[in-house]
Amino acid sequence: MFFDRRSFLRFIPALSLLGFRSPGPPALISRFAVASDGHYGQPDTDYLAFHNDLIRWLNQEKLQKGLEFAIFNGDLIHDEPTLLYDLKTTLKRLTVPFFVTRGNHDRVGRDVWEGTWGYPTNHSFARGEYAFILGDTSNEKGEYLCPDAAWLRQELAKYSAKKGIFVFLHITPATWTAHGIDCPEVRELLEKTPNVLATFHGHDHDQDGQKLSGGKPYFFDGHFGGSWGTAYKGYRIVEIYDDATWTTYQYNPTAAPVLNLYRGKGE
Repeated sequence: MFFDRRSFLRFIPALSLLGFRSPGPPALISRFAVASDGHYGQPDTDYLAFHNDLIRWLNQEKLQKGLEFAIFNGDLIHDEPTLLYDLKTTLKRLTVPFFVTRGNHDRVGRDVWEGTWGYPTNHSFARGEYAFILGDTSNEKGEYLCPDAAWLRQELAKYSAKKGIFVFLHITPATWTAHGIDCPEVRELLEKTPNVLATFHGHDHDQDGQKLSGGKPYFFDGHFGGSWGTAYKGYRIVEIYDDATWTTYQYNPTAAPVLNLYRGKGE
């Protein structure tokens, strides 16, 4: 039987259902960004320019390479609760959906947080075969806290059938860095859950690489605001492929853009 090009293209979905894959590299099925520590409103910083830059960079990512969503991993504002509304208004200029976690400088109560963002400080969501868990690591006082282990255990169980889980916690649950805290129960949960692929952190502005514990990677994304940290301001990109592999790298938009590339595999 002879297929012309149009007929062959119609035949491809049937081949996929039978388990056949077309030759060539794996296809990209999701691409998202992780950024943290914008510190909107911090005195003596050019926080408006920092946010304008990041919004422009992420909108360019969407236009040029595709971007499904962004996650802002804590320290959205700098201490003053009334800044939260102005920040939300600023971030509406993004052309992609975004999700947020609470950091130690996001000193607002849970009711204000949920009223602003539409979900609690501990929340999760799924996209296709992957799940995303965003945990709270602080409170209205700005204390450094371990994530709620009981809640985390529940969420990990809820997504046990997913191909992969990505976890986002502003503060690192280990003392690998100057500003991390020791949370052995949380690390054990993450490291013993087979389909947890990676955990992402902000908070330590001077960290843009990775740590390994229990065979699981923990990633940092430097900062895009604030008054200290890496010499550049940037963000992290994560790409997921249809063969269950994934990659992540830190991105410096101003020079030598791709840093600390990591290639991961599914469960």
